Amino acid sequence: MRQVEVTIDVSDAAGLGIPASIPATVVLPDPAELPDRPVICFALPSSSYARGYYSCELPGPSHEAGSQAAFHAARGWIVIALDWLGCDDESRIDPEDLGYAALTAAADAAQREIVTRLANGVLSPDYPPVSAACTIGIGQSLGAALLIYQQARHRSFDGIAVLGFSAIHAHPATPPGGIPVAVAWYPRDARLEECREPLNTALLAQAGGAAAQAAWEALAWGFHYDDVPLGVVEQDLAHYEGIARGEDAGAPYPPWYAHRTPQRAARSTLTPGIVASEAAAITVPVLAAMGERDLVPDPRAEPRAYPCARSIDLFVCPRMGHVHNMAGTRTLFWERIHLFGTWCVSTNDMRSNT
Repeated sequence: MRQVEVTIDVSDAAGLGIPASIPATVVLPDPAELPDRPVICFALPSSSYARGYYSCELPGPSHEAGSQAAFHAARGWIVIALDWLGCDDESRIDPEDLGYAALTAAADAAQREIVTRLANGVLSPDYPPVSAACTIGIGQSLGAALLIYQQARHRSFDGIAVLGFSAIHAHPATPPGGIPVAVAWYPRDARLEECREPLNTALLAQAGGAAAQAAWEALAWGFHYDDVPLGVVEQDLAHYEGIARGEDAGAPYPPWYAHRTPQRAARSTLTPGIVASEAAAITVPVLAAMGERDLVPDPRAEPRAYPCARSIDLFVCPRMGHVHNMAGTRTLFWERIHLFGTWCVSTNDMRSNT
């Protein structure tokens, strides 16, 4: 197994009029472990996380399992974890310029360039060409929303795994007996100056300040299960609080946290139906996977969001909150994703032979 760091120029695809690039971590299995039909998995983090969410060993119970990328690579996959455009501390890009279209066009361009380099055998010295691969995308939270949008608009993948996000209405989980959480809804891609008043102003006023406070109190409960050490939970919450204050979220934190977030796209994540039309247009196999406590209020309703998908699988991972890769059951979650990748290979091979 080897790990390669690459940076892909996506200036033309982003269309921002300034230089733009996306860093990626590529985890390659031993060439002898590559199957006849290789799987290339692109892993997209949430808005406040960086590619280290997939490529680093995260804290919490079961941390000795290593990174998710290494887990899949040990089983023969090529895993590429990408940052979102503009999330690194060196970027000159204004996050308010990064809507769904720019973010996903840039990601698609970076992914296609990496697939081309793999096919031509130039991504890593002495690594054999990898062609005829089954390409899947996995995305967590906002990364899942952007993955849905990207697949509908660019048809980047042979299958997608939507992790910790509802294509119907993503909403924070509430502890038993807790005050229902109320969050602001904003239009997709709305700039800051367009967000003076949320779409659901009347509902927020009716809920009152207690509901807003309940949202922060529910964060720890919904994002981390009870077996996650308190120190890990506090570090994670400090990260989110830094984002809420508009601070450089990455500076004091480990490499799995983003330095900056694409706020223009992120602020609409919890608005009902924010990518409903794109989800309805997806035709490739879909895995909707989430933790027992997550942003998916009604998991069994999710298949309705993908009426055109060739297949739709559902998995609710026990003893897991929204931050899947810090959970004690993370390897069970990864195994289910790996099984989905195997299914994508099978269904694509059957289609190509008919």
